[in-house]
Amino acid sequence: MKVRKERPADVEQIRAVNAGAFGRDAEADLVDALRESGVHFLSLVAERDEEIVGHILFTPVELVGGSRDLKLAGLGPLAVAPERQKQGIGSRLVEAGMRSCREAGYDAVIVLGHPAYYPRFGFAPASNFGVRSEYRVPDEVFMLLELNPGALEGSQGVVRYHDAFKNV
Repeated sequence: MKVRKERPADVEQIRAVNAGAFGRDAEADLVDALRESGVHFLSLVAERDEEIVGHILFTPVELVGGSRDLKLAGLGPLAVAPERQKQGIGSRLVEAGMRSCREAGYDAVIVLGHPAYYPRFGFAPASNFGVRSEYRVPDEVFMLLELNPGALEGSQGVVRYHDAFKNV
């Protein structure tokens, strides 16, 4: 299996992986809407035998009320084809995504996700850093990973996502 950047020919398979993984079209529609919006994003796929079996997306997010200019990415969605789950594909995508975000100069990555999954990669509740979500979500599911240690020191505020996320 290899992890690589999305290519134009991958769009339909990415849509199918997201719809299958979540059992609905909302996340697949979100990915399509972000792609159509022209927002700069990082989209990686896991490919096995020329088939897309996983997908991860990172988009810029804004820390409103933060005292410094920080470069933050929001992770999501992360999707693995249902028949390929529990094989380490999601972990490989997260690890590759974190490397790519570091290389792109991001200070931190934010995720709204499963509290038993993301801490293994170093994510901790965003509230530990004085950071909150614009959405009403439980504290333990809104997490943050500093890619640049200490980057968020003295910063606090509310994370704002691209408008396309409001439709999920």
